Amino acid sequence: MPRSHPFTAHVPSLSNREGIRYDVVGIGNAIVDVIAMVQDGFLAEHGMTKGSMALIETDTALRLTESLTDRIETSGGSAANTIAGIASLGGEVAYIGKVSDDAFGRIFTSGMAGIGVDFHSGSGASDVPTARSIVLVTPDAQRTMNTYLGVSTSLSLDDVDQGLVESAAVVYLEGYLFDRDEAKAAFRDAAARAHAKGRVVALTLSDSFCVDRHRADFRALVRDEIDLLFANEDELKSLYECDDFDDAVALLRRDCHIAAVTRSEKGSVIVTRDDIHAVPAVPGVNVVDTTGAGDLFAAGFLRGLTQGKDLTSCARIGAIAAAEVISHVGPRPLVPLLDLLPHDLR
Repeated sequence: MPRSHPFTAHVPSLSNREGIRYDVVGIGNAIVDVIAMVQDGFLAEHGMTKGSMALIETDTALRLTESLTDRIETSGGSAANTIAGIASLGGEVAYIGKVSDDAFGRIFTSGMAGIGVDFHSGSGASDVPTARSIVLVTPDAQRTMNTYLGVSTSLSLDDVDQGLVESAAVVYLEGYLFDRDEAKAAFRDAAARAHAKGRVVALTLSDSFCVDRHRADFRALVRDEIDLLFANEDELKSLYECDDFDDAVALLRRDCHIAAVTRSEKGSVIVTRDDIHAVPAVPGVNVVDTTGAGDLFAAGFLRGLTQGKDLTSCARIGAIAAAEVISHVGPRPLVPLLDLLPHDLR
């Protein structure tokens, strides 16, 4: 049977911080975004299809990185972007990921520290390079992505600081890490430790293809361990193998106490056992790049949650954060998100 819900009686709040050091601690991939402007000929030379996304191996990642002399390097990754968004909203946050002791590992670490995130890299030395997402932008603004997951996917139980997990009001888990049994074990252990302290455990499904690979495990995790689920419409349909959104929501209500499902320009739907709340997107946004929209929606929602706000207000904050990030290139805010909130949401 599913566990009893931890915030029917209490939502962790900044006004009650006994034993709580952080609003949210995230666990996920630690990836450096490498962004470079290239000509179409560069893509042809390296056998790439414009606009595609591909996973690459170590040799290709190192060769591509070296070939891009004029590049921008910043810390990135889905859950890391969410944690960065919460920091931009004034939250106290930490992040657990895995990097190597190499140049890109230092870029990720310093990048997170620079925005106020307490980053913990896990344990042990590794000769596997730090993960990177190589984003090639051609003159027509098309983005071709090559992702090297590197050491980030080797996160295990030993890498997850138990005290850090127990000191968070919310522990936020990234579905992308679910490809390895060691990471699954780390997720379940973190959830158990958080629940033992009366904390909230949240999960983002990350990607519909990720859900396709691990559907049974994800459904068991959502049913038994997760208090708050983040997903977009496609991910939710994949989770329940439904073509119809309403059918998927009906199944979700059976398994999960609270879920926040994003639907692009339709806004979001907040699903509980007792009700469904539709919250509109921010109107009139000039959409430039949708990368990071879901990550920043989760950031806003979680920031509101840790301040004790009602679920509709949490979704409104999420919509504002998502609207900012889709108005420019890149998956992280360019202005302090706290400055964008109306008085009633601060």
